[in-house]
Amino acid sequence: MDKIDFMLAGVGGQGIVLMSDLLAEAAMEAGFDVKKSDVFGMARQGGSVVSQVRLGTDVRSPLLKSGEVECLVALEKLEAARWASSLRPGGVALVNDYTLFPLSVSWGADEYPTDAQVVLSFESRGSRIHLLDGTGLSARLGNPKVLNVVILGYLASLLPLPWDAWLATIERRVPPKYRELNVRALDAGRGAAKSGLGTED
Repeated sequence: MDKIDFMLAGVGGQGIVLMSDLLAEAAMEAGFDVKKSDVFGMARQGGSVVSQVRLGTDVRSPLLKSGEVECLVALEKLEAARWASSLRPGGVALVNDYTLFPLSVSWGADEYPTDAQVVLSFESRGSRIHLLDGTGLSARLGNPKVLNVVILGYLASLLPLPWDAWLATIERRVPPKYRELNVRALDAGRGAAKSGLGTED
């Protein structure tokens, strides 16, 4: 593998930065060179949060080029559509099937895109999209805050990183009282991918 570029997007409070940290550290645990950068909007007010992660054999820069990202991971549908143009043709988007109305929509100044419009924003560019019920899976685990790790588990099933690297990263980064929950969340995401949940739209 020469290089894989990831963009992770969501809103404040969804754990995007931790999610990208876990991805980057699992890749380093597996022996890859990794570069990472984070961009914060008005995160505390539910604003956009974006992380960029590049991994490969020799990565020189943390910055991605728009239109060349292999994988977009989004925890909210509008944020997914917002960054759809970053994907290269043939790239893949893993999108949590979750809606959070921004203030402009709540005030009636804008309209939230339909699911069909979100899907079209990817397919019209030659990219693929998988809508995932990460919110439902995390709720069934008893803690919606592990949504980011559930989606990360789905992503893990697609990557050439050994499972032990993910487990070692959880062990290192997550406080002891939350480790077992996070391991279950990671495994739930991987299980959803293996069972075909969140297949291509």
